[in-house]
Formats: sequence, structure tokens, C-alpha cells
Amino acid sequence: MSGQPLRIGLISDTHGLLRPEVHEVFAGVARILHAGDVCSDTILDELALIAPVQAVWGNCDSPFEPGLREAIDVTIGGVRIHVQHGHELGRPRPAQVAAAYDADVCVYGHTHRQMITRVDGRLIVNPGAAGPRRFDLVPCVAILTITEGRAEAALVPLAG
Repeated sequence: MSGQPLRIGLISDTHGLLRPEVHEVFAGVARILHAGDVCSDTILDELALIAPVQAVWGNCDSPFEPGLREAIDVTIGGVRIHVQHGHELGRPRPAQVAAAYDADVCVYGHTHRQMITRVDGRLIVNPGAAGPRRFDLVPCVAILTITEGRAEAALVPLAG
């Protein structure tokens, strides 16, 4: 299917809460990547009703939790994607994430601060915290779109 955009749902820091609008935002995605702090054994099951899910563990998860890995390294549509929670880097910033991981797209969470930026041409994405509202931040997820080997991302705020 050359030329067909491939949409991937990016989510992090659900902390045991999956907001109902995530089903609508992620409708039609090919896959969901969760960047940790899942904090409930039902979150991944509910996300799996939308699309296949891969998830990493965060500092609030047990590394022994079934279905959670330390990191995800996957190639989708010719784009290399790395997912890790971010706590392993302390308080990660985009340049620090780009320096630590070798991928076209690096996805992380932990800070709860949603952002999309490019570092040396590589896409660095923090989808924000999708779970309980904390700090002064609006709950958020992201959509990664891959078209002909090129990745773009967009943040999607959730009702808070």
C-alpha cells in the first residue's frame, strides 16, 4: 500500500485512567504505543479493543507487569521508532532523548509535558499525560502519521 498514510496512536502516563475520548481519537489507528506509567492491568486490554498495543513500563509500573517492556524498538512503514518512558534519563529534554536513542522517531513520557520537536531531523514526541489531570497540563495524546517513509506527529488534547 505505497503512499497510504499509516496512523499510530501515541499515549503515555495514563496512571490507571483511560479517558473515553481516547477511543474516538485513536479510531482507525494501525497500532498504539504506550510510553509507560500505565498503572492498571485493564488499560492495555481496553486499548487493545481499538488496535494492537505495545507498552513500556514507567517509574510507577512494575517492570515485571505482563505486557510491559523496558523499551520498544520497531520499524513501521520504513520509520525506526524507539519508545521508552523517560525516567531512565532523569527529567528528559528533547536533545537528551535524541542523544540517548538511535531512531527516526523517539517517543517518551514521564514529564507529562506534551511536545513535538525535531532534533537533527529526528522526530522527538512526548504525547503528554493522558490520565488524571496533574499540574496545570491538559490531558493529551498524539497521532504519529507515516507516509512513504516520513513521519509527522500531531498532539490531540483530551477533555480535562
